[in-house]
Amino acid sequence: MSRAALVVIDVQESFRQRDIWAYASQPDIVGQVDRLVTAARRRGDLVVWVLHAEPGSGGVFDPANGHVRLIDGLTPVAGEPTLVKTSHNAFTTTNLQQLLTFAGIREITVCGIRTEQCVETTARVGCDLGYEMTFVTDATVTFPTPHRDLPATATLAEILADPRTLSVGEMTARTEYALAGRFATVRTVEEVTGTDRAAAGDGTGVGAAQPEPAGVRG
Repeated sequence: MSRAALVVIDVQESFRQRDIWAYASQPDIVGQVDRLVTAARRRGDLVVWVLHAEPGSGGVFDPANGHVRLIDGLTPVAGEPTLVKTSHNAFTTTNLQQLLTFAGIREITVCGIRTEQCVETTARVGCDLGYEMTFVTDATVTFPTPHRDLPATATLAEILADPRTLSVGEMTARTEYALAGRFATVRTVEEVTGTDRAAAGDGTGVGAAQPEPAGVRG
C-alpha cells in the first residue's frame, strides 16, 4: 500500500467564471494537474479531489449555480474520493485527515487553485499535522492580487492598473519563500513526474533531482 497521496485542490469551474481568469498564472492548469494525476495513479498513490463551496452565497462558489465541479478534462476514477470544503484548507471542514489516516498516508503532494490561498494553507496545515508535504508550484494558479486598501468594489481594470497590485510572479515567489524549508518541499511538475516516467521506461530518460528536505518546520 502506498504511503503517498496527491491532493488536487479547487481546480473547478467556479474560477473560470471570473473575468480575472484571463490573467491566471498557469493557463494550462488542467494539463499540469493531469500529468501529476497520471504519475500518481501509475505509482499507486491515492488521488484525492477537493472542491470549494459557499452554499447560499449566490456566487460562483454556490453549488446551486452549477460551477462547483472539476474543470473539463479532469475526471476522478473509481476509488478516488471527491471532498467538498467550506474552509480555506482541505482539512478543517472535511474528513480528509481521517481518510488519509485510514489509508496509511504520510506523504502528501498538493496542487490546484489558488497558489497562496487554499493550496498554501493546506500545505501549512498538513505540515502541522505531521505530513511530509510537497508543493508543486507550476501545477497551481494564482491571479493579480489587489492591495488590502483597494475597495472590494474595485473593477478588474482598476486592480490591474493599481501599482500596488502584486503580479502572479510576485505572488508565486512569496508563496515559495514562505513554504520552502518550513512547511513543504517546493517542486515542479517535471521534478515530480520525471523520475516516474524514467522508471516506467517511456524512453524519455528524464530523471528528477532529489529534493532538499523540508528542514525545520514551524
